[in-house]
Amino acid sequence: MTAARRLVLVGHGMVGQRFLEALFEQAPAGPATEWQITVLAEEPRPAYDRVHLTSWFSGTSAEELSLCPDGFLETYGIELRLGDRVTAVDRAARTVATASGRQLPYDALVLATGSYPFVPPVPGHDAPGCHVYRTIEDLEGIRDAAATAGAGAVIGGGLLGLEAAGALRAMGVPTHVVEFAPRLMAIQVDDGGGAVLRRRIEDLGVTVHTGAGARRIETGPDGAARALTLSDGRQLPTDLVIFAAGVRPRDELARACGLPVGERGGIVIDEHCRTADPAVLAIGECALAADGRVYGLVAPGYAMAETAARAVTATARDSRTGGGSRTGGDSRTDGGTFTGADTSTKLKLLGVDVASFGDAHGAADGALDVTYSNSRDGVYKKLVIGADGTLLGGVLVGDTEAYGILRPLALSGTPLPAPPEQLVLPASAGVPAGPVTLPDEAVVCSCHHVTKGAVRAAVNDKGCTSVPEIKQCTRAGTGCGSCVKLLGTLVTDELAAAGVETARGVCEHFEHTRAELYEIIRVKGIDSFARLADEHGTAAGKGAEAGEGTAVGKAVEGCDVCKPVVGSILASLGNGHILDGEQAALQDTNDHFLANLQRNGSYSVVPRVPGGEITPAGLIVIGEIARDYGLYTKITGGQRIDLFGATVDALPHIWRRLVDAGFESGHAYGKALRTVKSCVGETWCRYGVQDSVGLAIELELRYRGLRAPHKLKSAVSGCARECAEAQSKDFGVIATSAGWNLYVGGNGGMTPRHADLLASDLDRPTLVRTIDRFLMFYIRTADRLERTAPWLERLDGGLDHLRAVVMDDSLGICADLDALMARHIATYEDEWAATLADPVRLRRFASFANAPGTPDPTVRFVPERGQIRPALPHEDGQVLTAPLIAGAQLEVRTG
Repeated sequence: MTAARRLVLVGHGMVGQRFLEALFEQAPAGPATEWQITVLAEEPRPAYDRVHLTSWFSGTSAEELSLCPDGFLETYGIELRLGDRVTAVDRAARTVATASGRQLPYDALVLATGSYPFVPPVPGHDAPGCHVYRTIEDLEGIRDAAATAGAGAVIGGGLLGLEAAGALRAMGVPTHVVEFAPRLMAIQVDDGGGAVLRRRIEDLGVTVHTGAGARRIETGPDGAARALTLSDGRQLPTDLVIFAAGVRPRDELARACGLPVGERGGIVIDEHCRTADPAVLAIGECALAADGRVYGLVAPGYAMAETAARAVTATARDSRTGGGSRTGGDSRTDGGTFTGADTSTKLKLLGVDVASFGDAHGAADGALDVTYSNSRDGVYKKLVIGADGTLLGGVLVGDTEAYGILRPLALSGTPLPAPPEQLVLPASAGVPAGPVTLPDEAVVCSCHHVTKGAVRAAVNDKGCTSVPEIKQCTRAGTGCGSCVKLLGTLVTDELAAAGVETARGVCEHFEHTRAELYEIIRVKGIDSFARLADEHGTAAGKGAEAGEGTAVGKAVEGCDVCKPVVGSILASLGNGHILDGEQAALQDTNDHFLANLQRNGSYSVVPRVPGGEITPAGLIVIGEIARDYGLYTKITGGQRIDLFGATVDALPHIWRRLVDAGFESGHAYGKALRTVKSCVGETWCRYGVQDSVGLAIELELRYRGLRAPHKLKSAVSGCARECAEAQSKDFGVIATSAGWNLYVGGNGGMTPRHADLLASDLDRPTLVRTIDRFLMFYIRTADRLERTAPWLERLDGGLDHLRAVVMDDSLGICADLDALMARHIATYEDEWAATLADPVRLRRFASFANAPGTPDPTVRFVPERGQIRPALPHEDGQVLTAPLIAGAQLEVRTG
């Protein structure tokens, strides 16, 4: 019996793990017996998902990021040696040496050493407080430093730099991004897209510096970083610096053993991923591909891994047949070669959707641009059109819904389904292009090169009925994840064409709709996302998307769709304060600080003014607070007073003075009841027939803090003249001489809708009971982010069904609806007052963890019309300082 050949894999990252999987996919019964495989890894843990590395900051564990399934190594007899770096390769002897002193022989050597972060050689770059953003250990160091950091600076405004900036911001660290190029993400987006991206990111409170590099890291007496000096001479106070200025290939082993490397780095390989030595292959970020490029994305890395696996399998086959080792041979016919890859990108950075695909910069001869830009909504779209009218590429910022269709269209050269001018318009105005327009050969998943035809075949021939099943069958969607939505549409279309009913889960992590999740949480008394995910999450959410084939022992990570949905449901059912424990990580941006984030990183404070009625003393208090803190004041459309310009550290001090004066949170930041407007009614108006102010106050105090799928607005008019505009609200009341008319399902905004008359001439108790049931039925059955207007239009049976449910108890659930409302009223607490009474909650309200009360120097203002406004990037604004009367410390009161 022939002895097993020895295969050594150097590096166990994402690409290394994919190579191992592809090796056994090529010949499941062969390599396991023909190759004795040893994997040598420098890191202390097996392969993990670097694409989603930032999710570690939001609670995803290292185990959940792991890409090496339990039992995989044992099943295939693979020896994995962690923390044992390869120090040398002896090609003549065909051995590798490791840091532990081991010498391992090989018949085939695969280098998957990846890349290392490039750190500009500026003075102070290695001072304490300076970090890179590459491994879980790097993130652990950044997390520890952020706990006491006053401010952070990220050097590099590309993909990784903006992810790092998002992580710092999420940890409450005031953040700067420094980018040498004239725009952010210079490789992926053009000037127009870069400008919109910058504006969106600066609106979140991150300060962006473009066209400037790092000159020096200034250090303090302790040798640690204290400031960053830019190439233009400006100095940024910071004690936490993250270098995210790109990566360089880890090609030192190849250089040392005489293998050719590129002028700018990278191990030279051919189309079969072989180096100049036929026994040595290189894959991933360490390799210089046959087209002369080093690829830093996961999709090309996976393609190289699969190509190398074919080459190694062909070598084993040749060994059996006596054909010797060849530089490819039949591997070309066994599945192809690697001569280049698609570098399209789609991701969410600091909450902003960004995508680029194909020839995004219009480098082709005769290329023309079709552009749509909406600075108000922060949306930019550009399509690059060839001389023959085909789509060559594009840039999408702020709205990437069409990416899943446009990218395959660009790569396949398929004629456009509509004029390009219509394809860049918003979905409500343009002509939507669906998957039906794509040919079967169009690649819908670039990470694993899965075509539309392969997805259709998985549905029609292999019985797949969901995205998780498609993932397991084809691996599509298990890489970067940008194609998941398109996969869902393809599956739905195929099943619909076959007459099969499809699932309507909120996302891939839950097969249930929002309404079903609400019922599960309510009936079972579930009080955490973790428990809900553990008991009702999908196999995909529990790890099957990584291709391991089993969900045992895996936890559902969740996503930016299901987490806020579950957070809203838990809040609507009264599961404690939204900033406590796990719930804090589920909240949307504004809820994190119980205030509305503004464009320059400051916040607005909106105290509740029930019914719009306020005493002179209350007005004076608000005026004094605005004066003392230098805030901009504005009367809102909901009959309240908005205070703009508050810094994070000032919020609790402002709340304390408002709470002491009898005010409470107006929930302007949450998906909850906002206001109940009113006219003055019969009390003052000669046309009024009912006490509209009194009813408005009663309703607002009754429903304050009620969390819902979307914001809720209401109004009460004291007569048919309708001065409070009740018919444009989610629920509105108009007085009649015999009682009250109740209108529901109205809204203003971009798509106004008049509310429908639900009931007429109701007495006050019946009116209130009907509104109670309407609200709880809406909260119970609406989809995520669905206002009452589209919910009512979607509701089977429409208004008549709603009337039967809430007034005639046709479903027999009115007692439940009444009980839910009673529970809300009984458990309501003011979120501001509750936060002030808890020192743990108060800790998050600081611009600088090590200097509480110090204002963020990046939040600057300029005077205008006797008040303030946010300073524009070119304006030299001033920082608001906390008033002396606020004091240096905030007293925590529990009584």
